[in-house]
Amino acid sequence: MTLFPTSLVGSYPQPEWLIDRAKLAGRFPPRVRARELWRPAPEFLAQAQDDATRVAIRSQEEAGLDIVTDGEIRRESYSNHFATALSGVDIDNPGEALDRSGHPNPVPRVVGEVVRSGPIERSDLDFLRAHTDRTVKITVPGPFTMSQQAQDDHYGDPRAVALAYADAVNQEVKDLFAAGADIVQLDEPYMQARPEPARAYGLEALNRALDGVEGTTAVHICFGYAAIIHERPSGYSFLPELADCPAGQISIETAQSNLDTSVLKHLPDKTIILGVIDLSEPAVETAQTVAERVRRALPYVDAERIVLAPDCGMKYLPRESADGKMRAMAAAAQILRAG
Repeated sequence: MTLFPTSLVGSYPQPEWLIDRAKLAGRFPPRVRARELWRPAPEFLAQAQDDATRVAIRSQEEAGLDIVTDGEIRRESYSNHFATALSGVDIDNPGEALDRSGHPNPVPRVVGEVVRSGPIERSDLDFLRAHTDRTVKITVPGPFTMSQQAQDDHYGDPRAVALAYADAVNQEVKDLFAAGADIVQLDEPYMQARPEPARAYGLEALNRALDGVEGTTAVHICFGYAAIIHERPSGYSFLPELADCPAGQISIETAQSNLDTSVLKHLPDKTIILGVIDLSEPAVETAQTVAERVRRALPYVDAERIVLAPDCGMKYLPRESADGKMRAMAAAAQILRAG
């Protein structure tokens, strides 16, 4: 891999002809299924999602990204695509849990043993792998975050719920690497939002999800979508704790928050997926601005351990804005490589 490789965190904007973007932006991210968001008739939806995924892949390639995702085009949110495919979960009669914003949101209701009955994202990976010759990454929601986005009516113990999700994630991650994934990323934003239970049992669940996994893994931890969570602290409430987790890469955001990057010295053995694209506004940064955001981290992270990325998923941005920001990120990498 070249120095300062570039990548999305996961999502790319879904086109207006595929999903009702006003409805998507006007609500909290779905935790249960939200089929009403899709525009095509059910019999045409899979084909339309394939077409839009081709666009997302090609857009990343044209922008110059080194690592390509499927854009999470088939997902209503980063987590519900996986979480609602598990056994032991009632999605037709949802429960309720507080979102990280503090508002109640319908969530899957755990009514039995949480079990992964078969591959969930393998077909998505197969499609991605077939449509690019670049390094590919696919994302899976983390076990702690899924446990926080569920109502437990079965286990009666939050640790047990998180560990059950961890076993399901572990099976999925191993299956994705066996199917040809180059990088598998686990999304754990609720570790930042709820650091105390994350320390109590969330890190244990994350480690269990990665136990015995062979391949390059990443953990994404963030402050939430900029379109929904507007205020950013200048530091993480949970980050140094990830130093001893099995993941080789840690994905963080620094652009919108102007994060104090000295915290990265606590992750001396990790590759840092550095969020250097501000998603709070559609205006496209200059390549020089993005390069300067990267330079803020260089006193604490060797250049060989930095991957450039947006702060979080790009799904709420206008597509032309996302494309411009990706190009700025790729151009910033060229500036940095030139010294």
